[in-house]
Amino acid sequence: MNHRTSHARGAIAPARGTPVRRRHLVAVAVLAAATLLIAGCTSTGGSTSDGKTVLKVYGWKGGDAEPANVNEINAAFEKANPDITLKYEFIPSSGYPQRVQSELLAGNTADVLMTDSAKVQDWGSSGYLEDLSSQPWVTGVRKEIKPFIENDSKTYAMPMEVIGISLFANNTLLRQAGIEGTPTTWPEFEADLQKAKDAGITPLSLPNKGGWTGDAVINAIAATLVYQDNPSFDADFVQGKASFSSWESSLQQMMDLQSKGFVDFKSELGVDEWSTGISDFQAGKSAFYVQGAWNQSTFTTAGLDDSFIPWPATDNDDSNANLFVGTMLSVNAKSSVKTAAEKYVDFWSESENASLYLQAENAVSPFTDGDTPSGDATTTFVAAVNDGRYRILPSNTWLSAAGEKTLQEQVQALWLGQQSIDETVKNLDEKLKPAK
Repeated sequence: MNHRTSHARGAIAPARGTPVRRRHLVAVAVLAAATLLIAGCTSTGGSTSDGKTVLKVYGWKGGDAEPANVNEINAAFEKANPDITLKYEFIPSSGYPQRVQSELLAGNTADVLMTDSAKVQDWGSSGYLEDLSSQPWVTGVRKEIKPFIENDSKTYAMPMEVIGISLFANNTLLRQAGIEGTPTTWPEFEADLQKAKDAGITPLSLPNKGGWTGDAVINAIAATLVYQDNPSFDADFVQGKASFSSWESSLQQMMDLQSKGFVDFKSELGVDEWSTGISDFQAGKSAFYVQGAWNQSTFTTAGLDDSFIPWPATDNDDSNANLFVGTMLSVNAKSSVKTAAEKYVDFWSESENASLYLQAENAVSPFTDGDTPSGDATTTFVAAVNDGRYRILPSNTWLSAAGEKTLQEQVQALWLGQQSIDETVKNLDEKLKPAK
């Protein structure tokens, strides 16, 4: 799914753009492929003069903006495999799909590719990715994640992380408002918002210029109000057995935030969620805020005393964590060094190696026996996941890039007062239902 920072989202969205956009990308890819073919293609992988296997890997993590401990893990891999020379290339996410797509068409790309659920479907179905179904790590993947790494019952990727999108709380501001601890129920949350407001503190910031935060908020609420009663909603909706009418209470809770004076939706539509929104919360301008857990490392480095918690949606302290499947690793089907490539992917599947990445991303392990790092800020959220209280965003079905855009548009229309909750539900049912 596209739930990620703005630059990481760019690594997903172009692959599922409008028909015109897709035609443009295909044209670019074909032209690039032709250029490569004219220049003369070389096979992936290879060996050095001293007989070492050369393994080429692409990823949109590991750059200056999001190092994510990738270099450290790669160094550990080379130390554990002295017969392999690893060549890792960081490619900015904004250009990643176009670059890799053109090289896939030309038959000359890296041996291991960073992917996501959209790319697994697109590139897996096109025959570009190696079938990894027989790899030893496959049986340990959480069952809810398997549909995201599979296509036509074949496994084409190893999941690296599952990431939370939920509620941040500024603990310093909460204490200034006389609040000790973070809310675990909806009544507590409402009371905390009111106390912050009475203390002259902005209770809640939901910057939503691009529509992402509105989408994130309604999914964080529905994770509990919808999915605790019907955990199979996504599959049921795709099969025509469920309706967004079951989301009415979630939509109402979201709209109550405005009616009770905790947030001004129209003003939030003018604030960019990927720049101003993040920096404002980091600067201590609101008590609560909705974003992804990947921001926690930045907040910690900046010295912010905050907590990342499940959205407290009910009268009980058992709300679900809201998660989405993040980055993955896939093997190029045309790699000439598949054994080394599979060894690299397997290395990342081992908890002791993946832990550095999960720590940097503040992410959850995608494996049932994997270790999920937990710091002071994320303790409550991780506890919910460990307790089995979580829902994973369906980026592989109705909440694909196109579906996410539809949801964002509908929430924005609701925030602007252009339609009612009933009209929003009707539109979601009509616009998100799968084509027959």
